[in-house]
Amino acid sequence: MSQAIASRPLVSLALPEKGMSRLFAQGLIALTGTLLLTLAAKTKVVLGPVDLSLQNLAILLIAASFGFRLGVATLLLYLAEGAMGFPVFQSTPEKGIGLAYMVGPTGGYLVGFVAMAAMVGWAADRGWDRNVLKLGGVMFAAQAVLLFLGFAWLATLIGADKAWQFGVAPFILPDLVKAALAACLVSAGWSVLKAFGIGR
Repeated sequence: MSQAIASRPLVSLALPEKGMSRLFAQGLIALTGTLLLTLAAKTKVVLGPVDLSLQNLAILLIAASFGFRLGVATLLLYLAEGAMGFPVFQSTPEKGIGLAYMVGPTGGYLVGFVAMAAMVGWAADRGWDRNVLKLGGVMFAAQAVLLFLGFAWLATLIGADKAWQFGVAPFILPDLVKAALAACLVSAGWSVLKAFGIGR
């Protein structure tokens, strides 16, 4: 098996090789990805005093499974749905919808979602999704970028101290756990496929 084939992301195993059928399948997968992101955003897990969504975990899994292009396209489609007023984000429609919501306190995190997908998808395209340590390292870095972008935007709205207190500190440990879990799940998925003679 060539390196090019061996380094394809997980979802490529289910895609037609070329033609309109491939484009249709990619579009359907991207749309399904946005539905998963919406469900993850609406699913909250209580960890102490802070309610956390499963959205970061969903983004990491989507990016690692879809690869760079399809992963980023899925996140951009998700943001486009939100911009058009669909209640796809965690606090919509309770705290507003559309562009007004997107430029609010969560604006930096929404940009960070795309950055996460780009970083993890890039790694998956290079076969790092087969190695739990490599993938985990990229996912940890992607989470750090997300928190930085979220903090930077939030700091302009409420100040750096409050942005750190409410927008970063409570999420550091849970985000590390989600990154580790995502890396283990993707790597385990490839191991299962390998056991059945699929993939590398």
